[in-house]
Amino acid sequence: MLLAASQTIAAPAAIAPPVAALPELSLAALKQLESGLWQLDVKGSSPKLMCITDQIRLMQIEHDQPGCSRFVIANEPRSSTVHYSCQRTGWGRTTVRVQSPTVATIQTQGIAHNAPFDYSAQARRVGGCTAQTAAK
Repeated sequence: MLLAASQTIAAPAAIAPPVAALPELSLAALKQLESGLWQLDVKGSSPKLMCITDQIRLMQIEHDQPGCSRFVIANEPRSSTVHYSCQRTGWGRTTVRVQSPTVATIQTQGIAHNAPFDYSAQARRVGGCTAQTAAK
């Protein structure tokens, strides 16, 4: 297409805005959980310790990384469900059911590093975070 010197081309109407940081999720169930050192027990696996300062980490235990997009499926006082997607590493769908401020059940499934996962974990707060566990 040739344009005369006085003609201009209009910019496309659908230009994506600059990428901004994802807004913080506010999940009713997670707000009830205390921060600190949490132990996740999965049948057939060794217990996993996590220093939880941001409870949203319990929604992404297979993809413990920033920058994943999230979609809230359910947001109830005792149960929250989130679907998330992480570039190049997979996706997951997790439900956290709060039993008390220090005990929760986590059901998670998805794909991590090209392999499927599907399991339940019993999570319980076992203490405060130390300098050593805060790095985890």
